[in-house]
Amino acid sequence: MAAVAEPAPMPAPEPEVLAAFEAAKGFMPRGEGLALYAAATEAAALGLPLLEVGTYCGRSTILLAAAARRAGGSAITVDHHRGSEEQQPGWEYHDPETVDPEVGRMDTLPTFRRTLHKAGLEDHVIAVVGRSPQVARAWGGALGLVFIDGGHTDEHATADYEGWAPHVAEGGLLVIHDVFPDPVDIMTGQAPYRVYLRALESGAFEEIAVTDSLRVLRRTAAGI
Repeated sequence: MAAVAEPAPMPAPEPEVLAAFEAAKGFMPRGEGLALYAAATEAAALGLPLLEVGTYCGRSTILLAAAARRAGGSAITVDHHRGSEEQQPGWEYHDPETVDPEVGRMDTLPTFRRTLHKAGLEDHVIAVVGRSPQVARAWGGALGLVFIDGGHTDEHATADYEGWAPHVAEGGLLVIHDVFPDPVDIMTGQAPYRVYLRALESGAFEEIAVTDSLRVLRRTAAGI
């Protein structure tokens, strides 16, 4: 009987990159972070930028930047830095430390910049400060990976998908975070789940990996 080949191990970030990820403010668990890094490493081999929608304080940006650095490319991260719905005062995911005392609104940009500086990855990230749909309309190039991790309402998740999925190159990856099929997770995962289903039903993407709430899809045809 022929021996069955063992699957190749997932690429892993350097220990210092993983330590920076775990020290950064944010919500992504370690297992999902490792899966994101593996997807980013694969996509970076296409020689195209990796783009993230939803920077927050840069926890996941560290992993995209490290994968881009290894391939000699760049990671792009898009956020208005005023926080999504569930991060506003009075909600479960609000962090008072992210509020700018002068204007009285959230501003995660300073924390994000400190995160990248501590990780030594500033030179490998292009940070775009703006609202995702507006930036997407101005964007003109193909992307090796699009990571959707922005607002969790249907309006925002759908706009992120419709704005950025068309830019995923053939063979590139679409990664969606906080995909929770259970309606009990309506505030954090039902809109991303519906976007995920739409991507599959489009016939343009096929699922290649699942890690908890992280879904990795590959573009196999045109369309969204």
